[in-house]
Amino acid sequence: MTDEQTEKRRGSFWRELPILLGVAILVAVLVRAFVLQTFYIPSPSMEHTLNILDRVLVNKLVYDFRDPHRGEIVVFRAPQDWQSGAEGEDFIKRVIGVGGDHIVCCDNQDRLMINGHSLDEPYIYRDADGNQDPAADEDFDITVPPNRLWVMGDHRSASGDSLEHWEQTKEITEATITTDSVIGRAFTVFWPVNRADWLSVPDSYHDIPDAPAAN
Repeated sequence: MTDEQTEKRRGSFWRELPILLGVAILVAVLVRAFVLQTFYIPSPSMEHTLNILDRVLVNKLVYDFRDPHRGEIVVFRAPQDWQSGAEGEDFIKRVIGVGGDHIVCCDNQDRLMINGHSLDEPYIYRDADGNQDPAADEDFDITVPPNRLWVMGDHRSASGDSLEHWEQTKEITEATITTDSVIGRAFTVFWPVNRADWLSVPDSYHDIPDAPAAN
């Protein structure tokens, strides 16, 4: 004896399957376009916070509601002069200073100073022998323009970043990126599994005072 209700449900499922798949694909496309996106790390510039071929998850929505904060790791569309030839090349760096910040290298312990406060950077690259990169390889004294960011790689000696472009040009707009160029915040390493970790803001950034308001 045939169960008509069962047959109807089976037929209904196969008719609805293409619609369900289409909705799932649409949701995935929308999420990738507006909310979350994965990126892989192609260079050593953020070692060992991020290693080559690590994959990170990027929140593309967060900066629609606020500007990037110091200490966050961001993916951004690189300025033309920063690119190696690939049009639309994306970079990933750590935000060191935001608009109005006065950044100086260095204090008597060779640490960066932001708005008069020394910054401890435990994430800066160390080699196999424990030797740490300097916070910067050249003294500098800059103020970040409004709506721009000073960004640096954690592997300072292998990073094409704000410091490198400042050393090359001594032009602050050439050495910084616009907040509008930021695609999103990298908030977790998810691959390989043995390196899975949250990319939180180091505690040392919480003590940095805001820049004095312009008169």
